[in-house]
Amino acid sequence: MCAVVSQLKTVRLRALRSAQKFGVAGRSCQELLRKGCLRFQLPVQGSRLCLYEDGTEVTEDYFPGLPDDAELVLLTEGQTWQGYVSDISRFLSMFHEAQAGVIEAARQLLSGERAPLRQKLLADLLHTVSQNIEAETRAQDPPWFEGLESRFRNKSGYLRYSCESRIRSYLREVSSCSGVLGAEAREEYLRILGAMCQRLRSAQYNGSYFDRGAEAGSRLCTREGWFSCQAHPRFWLGHLLTARGASFHMGSGGWSSDAVRGPFDLDSCASKHCINPYSNRESRVLFSTWNLDHIIEKKRTIVPTLAEAIQEQGGREVDWEYFYSLLFTSENLKLVHIACHKKTTHKLECDPGRIYRSQKRPKRRRPARKCQ
Repeated sequence: MCAVVSQLKTVRLRALRSAQKFGVAGRSCQELLRKGCLRFQLPVQGSRLCLYEDGTEVTEDYFPGLPDDAELVLLTEGQTWQGYVSDISRFLSMFHEAQAGVIEAARQLLSGERAPLRQKLLADLLHTVSQNIEAETRAQDPPWFEGLESRFRNKSGYLRYSCESRIRSYLREVSSCSGVLGAEAREEYLRILGAMCQRLRSAQYNGSYFDRGAEAGSRLCTREGWFSCQAHPRFWLGHLLTARGASFHMGSGGWSSDAVRGPFDLDSCASKHCINPYSNRESRVLFSTWNLDHIIEKKRTIVPTLAEAIQEQGGREVDWEYFYSLLFTSENLKLVHIACHKKTTHKLECDPGRIYRSQKRPKRRRPARKCQ
């Protein structure tokens, strides 16, 4: 039996398998226990009270220090409670059940929650379980399309448009740099830009990168629409570029550099960022903050190198397809969370062996053989 005290304490009480909370007042833990069992129609024998936050059992010694408005859980014989993380475990175990029930349970818990950390955990859970990933059309998931023009009738179409818009903006940036060149170099620059533009149009501005319905080799997401903060492609260390004053080596953990630092050259995202913009409106909006990051930098390196190559070509043919791949394709673009997009100088250069097309050597004519 818990000791009786003169001070009346009011707590918020719920049973283990109920999301509903009730205010209960008492002058002892036994009184609270008795009233709680009556409210939830549970037997008093074998029941006990514990703190919601960490599962500490409320005993007669603990009761005098119990703060007003504390949140308690009523447990019957054989039941255990390990704190609010138990709610997370319960939700995870319910994911195989009807989602509507999980969402409603999370909303009920969140509606009465006051602690910021638990609010965040419950809100994240609610955000996760309320996803409507499989839906594709406006009719199947109207909230997803809130704020978008009526011309967008399906999710894949909008995400494809979003990717195309990013690639088009890169094209505009490259085009704006022609004004700094002399007349002859500018003419060649615009000719090359026209060839790139034609290639982009035929590739539909690489909008397939964000389209989960595209072929596996042409999209950056899973078939369900999940995008991950990309590991740094290993290819560039082998044949694409060199670092200014850096040395590269292959260790047990893969390629590394003594000069290049930051997320743009890590083997994996330390925070394991991932997102599915097809799931709900909030994820769609958040996805717009993810960056298609140029590994070799567009303005600092690629465009100046292209301009210099045109000015100094001296009869050689600039390999515009190489520059096209650096500017507009996943060969040099990787999708990264905004926190992993470092805007510091990458200190990476274009591959000097690929700036110009290789010259075909004319075949040497063999001298005619004299008849014997």
